[in-house]
Amino acid sequence: MEYSHRYHAYPTQEVAETVEHHIDVHRQAYNFTRYEYTTHRDADDVGSAYKHHNRLTDWKDEFPLFKEVHSKALQRTVTRFYQNLSNLSEQKANGNTVGMLKWKSPAEYQSMTYSQSGFELKNKSGRHATLWLSKIGDINIRYHREIPDKTDIKEVTIKKETTGEWFVSFGLETDEADLPEKPDVDSLTTNNSVGIDLGIRNYIHTSDGKTVDWLDLEDEHEQLRREQRKLSRKEQGSNNYEKQRLKVAKAKRHLRQKVLDYQHKLTTWLVKEYDAVFVEDLNVKGMLEQSHNARNKQDAAWRQFITLLEYKAELYGTHVVQVEAAGTTKECASCGVEAAKPIWVREHSCPSCGFECDRDANAAMNVLQRGFSELGLGWPEDTPVETALPTDTTSVSAKRVIETGSPTLNEAAPAAE
Repeated sequence: MEYSHRYHAYPTQEVAETVEHHIDVHRQAYNFTRYEYTTHRDADDVGSAYKHHNRLTDWKDEFPLFKEVHSKALQRTVTRFYQNLSNLSEQKANGNTVGMLKWKSPAEYQSMTYSQSGFELKNKSGRHATLWLSKIGDINIRYHREIPDKTDIKEVTIKKETTGEWFVSFGLETDEADLPEKPDVDSLTTNNSVGIDLGIRNYIHTSDGKTVDWLDLEDEHEQLRREQRKLSRKEQGSNNYEKQRLKVAKAKRHLRQKVLDYQHKLTTWLVKEYDAVFVEDLNVKGMLEQSHNARNKQDAAWRQFITLLEYKAELYGTHVVQVEAAGTTKECASCGVEAAKPIWVREHSCPSCGFECDRDANAAMNVLQRGFSELGLGWPEDTPVETALPTDTTSVSAKRVIETGSPTLNEAAPAAE
């Protein structure tokens, strides 16, 4: 299993200047890879990252600049170009209109990756550690969470954000044999499994009657709007413009990090609480293109939420399954008859069987049933949907998620407003 951990880095001014120089060399290597791919496409050693690596010796003879950076990191930069090329091909295959990979300017290329060798994590003490990079030196990092002992560090990426801050990401790999075993599928029931409706009125609504509120991000959006208005009044290219640009970048990052922190805490709770979590496979891009409530949907970052949920499920030994999202709101969880309802109608009332419940609770129960079907499990005959759905709803505020680190959803809580 592959995943990553990210840490704040604090290079000295001298080391930071060295890293910036190395990144610029890698930027030139990326652009030169693009140039050779475009102009030497018929050559025997161009067309794939593996073949293109053979050209690096000639590069160093012709351009001594490339000798200044670590050899494995230089290979990784060539691979980066071909990965971007592959991503472009996948988008084209999916019917999207794509262009060519573009030449990278210094502002567009702000990271480099050491792969397999040339790095060492050392001096781990409490919340501090040191990262050594070949041809660069030591960089202090805030080691706020430990990397598990049975995990291999496959690569290290150092990046300078638009805020001017430095971050280090460790690409980690854990052997599947060292991961906790997931519960047997046949042991899953409506008591240890949950369906999740990613909603509009609440951030999530579960099939067992729990809701978690949306984060209140209005202050963050207002701060960002103020900083952007100030930036629009600055003369582009001036020192004051650059100072204000950093303030805008920091406001954007603060907003993103608040959402990410919230999602980390919520997804950790879900994979610890349940043996199986079923969630809708949403067309996030299509949803964002709809005019209503677009900003809230973007703040929700649902695709990011699902990605976090999936990788944490592997770490904690929990089943996570995405199910078809179409029709979960319209379909009656009790009898299966579809009944269209506009978005402002928040209650489900089936015209066929008369079953009534909260609109999102009905959708969450449909997600749960589809999850059972996806795993080849039948819906338990002794669990009719009327008894599976709770008669009341437990609501948890976003503030409680932030303050406690994970929502204590089984406690008594104020009813949803």
